[in-house]
Amino acid sequence: MPRPINILLVRHAVSAANLDNRLYTRLPDAKVPLAPEGHAQARAAGDKVAEWIKAQDGAWGTRIYCSPYQRTRETCAEMEAALKDKGLAYDRIEELALREMSYGLFDGLRDKEIPEAFPREHAHYQKHVDFEGEFYAPMPLGESRVQVADRVKGVFGTLIRDNRERENGWRIKNFIIVSHGVTIRAFIMQWLHLTPEWYQAQRNPANASVVMISSDGESPYALTTLFEGFPHRPTEQDKREEGIVQAEPAQP
Repeated sequence: MPRPINILLVRHAVSAANLDNRLYTRLPDAKVPLAPEGHAQARAAGDKVAEWIKAQDGAWGTRIYCSPYQRTRETCAEMEAALKDKGLAYDRIEELALREMSYGLFDGLRDKEIPEAFPREHAHYQKHVDFEGEFYAPMPLGESRVQVADRVKGVFGTLIRDNRERENGWRIKNFIIVSHGVTIRAFIMQWLHLTPEWYQAQRNPANASVVMISSDGESPYALTTLFEGFPHRPTEQDKREEGIVQAEPAQP
């Protein structure tokens, strides 16, 4: 049965690499910061979330789970400021399982550079894409999307444990998950028991968007959009995450 719970899934605000993916050649993915305008985007998402929580029953607790990447930490900091301004109590935990997908050897490379830099590894990856589809294809020394879905599901037990009613009647009902596009899609797919085909058909959520999985404990889980976020022109990295384009095949 569904449980009374609200899971607010927040994609990080626009990062410096979302605007220029050449940054990946100079910084590891975990250290990519928000772009200057990303801080205002994150605060806008935080204000929307804070307003929504403020309107709910104040007896329910709020907990934030944040990916440990720099851009999610900075997004989370802006959201926390919004919660504090509304006088809302919360706590915050960093969760490794909510990190971005690892692109392994392909990380930091443009699509057209991959076949030249790693011809054999790219050919192996492309073979899996052609045979099984991109959802199952493992990145060399990185992850597949199905591996992201597997590790994200490991967080569910923690959420369910934290959502249990305490002896004093208090319960954490509102969970704010600050994470990444691929990871959020995988989270939704696993929680709602959707298919890999559903996953592959979805675009990444917009930067600083907020989608919510919720139930009152009697009705089935519902998926709604709380805040549309801020779309930007997709970079090659965005397209690769979404499976919209694949790296160019190696030339014979």
